[in-house]
Amino acid sequence: MVAEEIAQKTVCYHCGDECASDKIVHEEKSFCCNGCKTVFEVLSENDLCDYYSLESTPGVTQKIEKNTLFDFLDNQDVSRQLLEYADQEQERVTLLIPNIHCSSCIWLLEHLSRLEPAIMNSTTNFSQRKLTINYKVGDFSLRKLAELLDRIGYTPVVNLEQADEKGPERTFNKSLLVKLGIAGFCFGNVMLLSFPDYLGISALEQSYQQTFRWLNLLLAIPVVFYSGSEYFVSAFKSLKQRFANIDVPIALGVIVLFLRSVYEVTFDIGPGYFDSLVGLIFFLLIGKWFQNRTYDALSFERDYKSYFPLAIQTKRGEAFSSIAVQEIVKGDEVLIRNGELIPADAILIEDKVYIDYSFVTGESAAVEKAKGQYVFAGGKLSGKQARFIVQKPVSQSYLTSLWNNEAFKKEKEHTRLVDRVSQYFTITIIAISVMAAIFWQVTDPSKTWLVFCSVLIVACPCALALSTPFTTGSILRVLGRNKVYLKNADVVERLQKIDTIVFDKTGTITNASERDLSFEGEGLTLAEKQLVFAAVSSSTHPLSRFVKSYLEGTDSGKYVIESFTEHVGQGIQAVVSGVEVKLGSSRFVDFNDAQTNHSASYVYLKLGGSQRGRFVIRNVYRGGLRGVIQQLKEKFKLAILSGDSDAERQNLAKLFPASTPMHFSQKPDDKLNTIKAMQSAGQSVMMVGDGLNDAGALKQSDVGMAVSEDISNFSPACDAIMHADTFHRLDAIIDLAKRSKHVIYASFFLSLAYNIVGLSIAVAGWLTPLVAAILMPLSSISVVVLTTFFVKILSHKLRL
Repeated sequence: MVAEEIAQKTVCYHCGDECASDKIVHEEKSFCCNGCKTVFEVLSENDLCDYYSLESTPGVTQKIEKNTLFDFLDNQDVSRQLLEYADQEQERVTLLIPNIHCSSCIWLLEHLSRLEPAIMNSTTNFSQRKLTINYKVGDFSLRKLAELLDRIGYTPVVNLEQADEKGPERTFNKSLLVKLGIAGFCFGNVMLLSFPDYLGISALEQSYQQTFRWLNLLLAIPVVFYSGSEYFVSAFKSLKQRFANIDVPIALGVIVLFLRSVYEVTFDIGPGYFDSLVGLIFFLLIGKWFQNRTYDALSFERDYKSYFPLAIQTKRGEAFSSIAVQEIVKGDEVLIRNGELIPADAILIEDKVYIDYSFVTGESAAVEKAKGQYVFAGGKLSGKQARFIVQKPVSQSYLTSLWNNEAFKKEKEHTRLVDRVSQYFTITIIAISVMAAIFWQVTDPSKTWLVFCSVLIVACPCALALSTPFTTGSILRVLGRNKVYLKNADVVERLQKIDTIVFDKTGTITNASERDLSFEGEGLTLAEKQLVFAAVSSSTHPLSRFVKSYLEGTDSGKYVIESFTEHVGQGIQAVVSGVEVKLGSSRFVDFNDAQTNHSASYVYLKLGGSQRGRFVIRNVYRGGLRGVIQQLKEKFKLAILSGDSDAERQNLAKLFPASTPMHFSQKPDDKLNTIKAMQSAGQSVMMVGDGLNDAGALKQSDVGMAVSEDISNFSPACDAIMHADTFHRLDAIIDLAKRSKHVIYASFFLSLAYNIVGLSIAVAGWLTPLVAAILMPLSSISVVVLTTFFVKILSHKLRL
């Protein structure tokens, strides 16, 4: 009697590799090595075993010897090049993790805080395989973070060349093109081998007919299980989460068509539907390629240059001038004023400053930095101006992420029309296909499978998915050409609901580049002018810039700013070489002056406790303001919120409708509360300001738009940034957003019409899966072309 030993294949519970005869068993689970067992133990101890329920064997093998020593990360110079932010309490870093490959990976990496309490939060960028982590320092460090990731199988790739960021590059999906190529090759050959079945020419060809059918089956296998694999994987993961995504009907149609075809060929019943099946996947992949190209064109993960022309004071020769941030290089000396953004990592060369990192950390407390200290990008200078030496090129994606920080997102998010419809779309389509199959099984069984699959394929809402994002994306491009930069596509939809527009005055409806300025009071000596010049140089407020321009040519010389404070909505207070300088409103400077002119604004001056006079600024309103107001007043309620006195109430009353509410001497909190009151009354409010004293109001409003001359600072709380040159087109810009709603609905219902018509033809039995697959990308292309055409007509009509 011969005993046969039957070897049973055992795979590792963690990584899926085959276990050797000396497998390791722990908690009734098999592991290929101690490394995989250790990772399982770590996850089990921290109640993270849901990692294994989302995906079967989702881990990465730990058998490979790792020479990844992370000791070098303890070196401060090295870690500084990798960190995006660091202070005494927390650090932030983005690491490349090539092993991110599935939903289980994302789930685990975004729950790292359960493995290590020092980790505050972590977010993944699946498409770029990147992980951004904020963690507390102390007993934890960048080295320990890298070791933790390495221990659980997600070894970070630490390459110091990453520090020199080269901006976003287009990714090339080689895998999709390979799958498309294989499907195309097999499709051509399957069609060729199907000619005997199509034509039935002679007995000679019929003798080879069965051979050709088996060849078709062999050619269909790589197409179905390789080229079409993503549809099966996506559908399986979707159903595992008890949700039916749009790949479910496609996967169902493909597998049914394949099984039916195999059955017919195996039992010599018929040729099957391999031509339709392979062609179906080929054209589905063409549709996917087109959709990917479309989304690449609409990618709103743009760099800062696409958002706004950010500029900074940079030393060129012996003087500072405004330079675009993309031209700043390592070693440049930059001058940052109160409230301005630090665009790049730099070293401070002043004695002491305070930096507000609320953009990065969410903490509003200013951080003190001393001379020679390394300062990370993303902070706003708080107080006197300071000089820095740039250490790294401007980080494009990092500055972009500040504007899209979660902290500045609007609380009220809405569901798009396409999202509301798609919730039940898949289930409805499957139900229709089943009922159609039952009907044809009773009336004409030969059409049952073709009708079933055709309904599943033709109803795929690729065009539906493209309609809204492509329309809003086209609108964003039109606005960008007109120097209006929106934070994201959602702002377009919020603009459509606006019924009230609130304006700030100074720097918004007044022209910061044109003014008539004079000084009234006791004449100032050269030394006193230099003191004032030094004080106002640290401020970015429009009135401070006016005074600085008036004193242009007066070098501050050897005078040093010892302290600087900007009291929002009131004025500035500085100590320059031991002399106190105060400029601002009469109340702030304690200046009793009843003689005012309703056509001017006033900046009062006090030097060393002595009242010296006032700067008289006769405002010039922006060109086209009267026309803009005339257009807007017909469609919207208007209001004015200003931090200045009511000196220009009479002038404004001539421009705005008689019913316009005008609120003056408004502090930032007052502006915010006024916006809240309007919203409580049911109004949808758009706030148009300069982003300096009205950040709270910009954030609170439904749409906040910052208007700026030379954009050297911005508020991340705003939803849009408009260059001052475009202000005269404000009505057309809002009109474009509002009218785009009609284009969105038109493209949406056009897409829906494609689905309904195709569905009707398929149910009637007049459509094969192959033709359905061809129609699907054609419907997407037609929607994109028509949407582009509609947007061009609309923008041309509005002269944008």
